[in-house]
Amino acid sequence: MTGPALLEALMDYAFDPEIAAALPMLPDTGDLKDLVTARAKMKEMMAELLGDVDETGVTVRNTTVPGPEGAPDVAVRIYTPDTIATPALLFNVHGGGFIVGDVDTDHPAAVELSRELGVVVVSVDYRLAPEAPYPAGLEDCYAALVWSAKHADELGVDPERVVIHGVSAGGGLCAALALLARDRGGPAIAFQFLGVPEIDDRLQTPSMRRFDDTPLWNLPNAEFSWDSYLGAGVRGTADVPVYAAPARATDLAGLPPAYISVMEYDPLRDEGIAYAQALLAAHVPTELHLFPGTFHGSAMVRHATITRREAAESRAVLARALGVELG
Repeated sequence: MTGPALLEALMDYAFDPEIAAALPMLPDTGDLKDLVTARAKMKEMMAELLGDVDETGVTVRNTTVPGPEGAPDVAVRIYTPDTIATPALLFNVHGGGFIVGDVDTDHPAAVELSRELGVVVVSVDYRLAPEAPYPAGLEDCYAALVWSAKHADELGVDPERVVIHGVSAGGGLCAALALLARDRGGPAIAFQFLGVPEIDDRLQTPSMRRFDDTPLWNLPNAEFSWDSYLGAGVRGTADVPVYAAPARATDLAGLPPAYISVMEYDPLRDEGIAYAQALLAAHVPTELHLFPGTFHGSAMVRHATITRREAAESRAVLARALGVELG
């Protein structure tokens, strides 16, 4: 959404003033339905950002790990800080609506997290839909998680102290990973950080139905995202498994403690709130935070006070989960 559409949105939503002022300057990734163009614009945007990343104090290594049975190997990027403050592992899953993004998407954030928290980070480059629909991306993430736990000694981490971290579709995949690891008796996950998670294919919450023209993420984008991930005609039916859409899960007992963030003017807001409530009802320690005046992706306005509050809280939450004392 750019130009006149942004100005119209400003009239409809009470965005934080600092964020609203920066709206016209936000990058335009184009129409998600034109995936070739959207992916190209994403890569172009990331190429500009990657040139400014200071990797001082962090060793970055790319490798591949065994993929799901019968599938290709999975690419991962490993970040090892010069000074390790905790033996815990931060396992990162990038966002992008299941359809865009790659391991570069979270590279700047992964470098910062590794250096500032003194933690080893493994970031996974999973297959994207619609070329590789569910469960391909999730199974790639699970295979990389299993590999990370099995190679804990090599990574210099404790396999019993794995924190999973994802934003948007990455948050949804992390929620699914927690369910999958529990049900398969997989790696021990100590904590799940679910930033603005995309977890409900039914698209019937009040926020989803209302926010059909919000910047960067809205109802039309959500519809295309889920149709790409699940396949045409599957979204909203009884055929969708809980590992594809964790909001459908009715048994959340025994899951790791969670932190969930939601943005006020985000279509995903209400499903994140509902999932936090469901986790609490299942006696899973859960923290929920709604950031006022924000929308999905407004964290790109990094100078805004509300964005800096969100970033500081994310660091504090992760530090506590990882067992790191911030200075």
